[in-house]
Amino acid sequence: MASDRIFGAVATLVALAYIASATQIQTGFMADPVGPRTFPIIIGSVAALCGMVIAIRPDPDPEWPELATLGALALSVIVLIGYAYALKPLGFLLPTAIAAGFLSYQIQPKPVKAVLAGIGLSLGLFLIFKYALGLGLVAVPKSMLG
Repeated sequence: MASDRIFGAVATLVALAYIASATQIQTGFMADPVGPRTFPIIIGSVAALCGMVIAIRPDPDPEWPELATLGALALSVIVLIGYAYALKPLGFLLPTAIAAGFLSYQIQPKPVKAVLAGIGLSLGLFLIFKYALGLGLVAVPKSMLG
């Protein structure tokens, strides 16, 4: 129970800091009526509420995952951090395929299916983000094309 209370308190404090930083967002001349601060403040408020609920009503007997599971989670976080740093120099397709394939392999350790899932997610997400949502993604950097 103490671990849940500590987690809830930390989550609430982080959410409040997030809300405080969201209030510092500068509003431009041509902003929409709601403004750019509203969405981050809503997210922070929901996170703070969830943290308070966890701190006030902790699980009576929490079960912590095994060390192997915690290691797999840590490795996934490292892969996602590497993915974020690899997007700009390598473009969208290659880092997304590698990260999605790795995470897919962790869910179900079948190499062929993981590779196909990584490639499929990379291509599918690129098409959705680039053409359906109109985001300015770079498939591969021009330096790789020659």
